[in-house]
Amino acid sequence: MIRSRSWLPIPLLSVLLLIVWLLLQQSVAFGQWLLGGFLAIVIPIVIHPFWEPQPYLKRPFLLLRYYLRVLVDIVIANLQVSRIIVDPRRRPNPAFVVYPLELKEYFTITILASTITLTPGTVSAHLRLDGKSLLIHTLDVDDPDALIKEIHERYERPLKEIFEC
Repeated sequence: MIRSRSWLPIPLLSVLLLIVWLLLQQSVAFGQWLLGGFLAIVIPIVIHPFWEPQPYLKRPFLLLRYYLRVLVDIVIANLQVSRIIVDPRRRPNPAFVVYPLELKEYFTITILASTITLTPGTVSAHLRLDGKSLLIHTLDVDDPDALIKEIHERYERPLKEIFEC
């Protein structure tokens, strides 16, 4: 276990915790600053040994494009799922799809899995222990290979450019 010698091992988290504490308390009284400051120092010290190192953001401007793409995809997927639910003649074709991963870092794999889960109609169900494939449940898929290609092109490749160049 690696120990940090700093009394403030994750400074950005400490600042965020203090701000959130003051907002939740709806007060800027000295006592709230004192208690919030204490928590902002102690919590990061306690969780630091369990904190995974975060990858370096190689191309931050591509992150904005990725974010916008995911937002648009969420809206489109909501409309598609709504159509499946509303149309009584439409029968969904659910399936489990094994998605082969090219990503290596757990952080970027987590972002990919979260993106898939955020998109209505798909859920990341399981990451294999070897970290080389992701099991995805989809509400309606006709061609699993097309789904794999779409996820790779729309999400995994941009994440690889953003974080793992």
